[in-house]
Amino acid sequence: MSKRQRKDKAAEVSAESDPKAAKKARNRAYEAELARLQVEIAHLQAWVKETGARIVILFEGRDAAGKGGMIKRLTEKVSPRVFRVVALPSPSDRQKTQIYMQRYVEQLPAAGEVVIFDRSWYNRPGVERVMGFCTEHAARRFLEEIPHLEALLTESGITLLKYFLTVGEKEQERRFRQRIDDPVRQWKLSPMDLESYRRWWDYTKAYDEMIRMTDTPHAPWWIVDSNDKKAARINCITHLLSQIPYEKVEYDEPKLGKRQKKPADYVTDRIARNMVPGVF
Repeated sequence: MSKRQRKDKAAEVSAESDPKAAKKARNRAYEAELARLQVEIAHLQAWVKETGARIVILFEGRDAAGKGGMIKRLTEKVSPRVFRVVALPSPSDRQKTQIYMQRYVEQLPAAGEVVIFDRSWYNRPGVERVMGFCTEHAARRFLEEIPHLEALLTESGITLLKYFLTVGEKEQERRFRQRIDDPVRQWKLSPMDLESYRRWWDYTKAYDEMIRMTDTPHAPWWIVDSNDKKAARINCITHLLSQIPYEKVEYDEPKLGKRQKKPADYVTDRIARNMVPGVF
């Protein structure tokens, strides 16, 4: 057995006998795999720019299921000009007079873009339906018609990926209480989140019907178990990358060249104005 194998074996034994060591080992494995996946996401970005691909990724799911954290890990190492995150606020008075899909359609990608919807047009059969912001008839019509629109999107060449993050009742409550107790997370807990907590089974019924009626061959729903956030991120990003036939684009390494010389007649202005004080 090599020195490296003995070291790995010792780490396994330590992890089995020490929960803290096990947690640290798992976190190291998570960070290493996430770093590897983010390199692949960078390759995907280069391929999207090179080929002019158009990709739409929808993230739906329970409140506190981890959509924001998922999107953060997916986009933190890439350009916001290529990976564009769309999280639309409540519609304005003008938008309320438009057809429902109008403000979503205008966000769809042009060539060389990946658009990620942090909640999407599926607000209608979810939040809007449960909270009474739309009529039951409007929600039913949406569920009947949206598969046809999504078929048009995919037939036009757009890659459409739909992910639904699910979380159990106990874990959702734990995360809500964590937000209540932590000042830097309290902004995450909205009145709508509290309603989703109280109306767990209303949302369950709405989401079950939504997935059943809009899970199609051209735009299937992919369910992500997010009771374990770290596992959910690795599983979802791995799956996402497997759904896009990207290839590594050859990197044309630029030449920095030589920096110009300081002009002989230039005197550096050493007067510092409005300098930020050093406190660290």
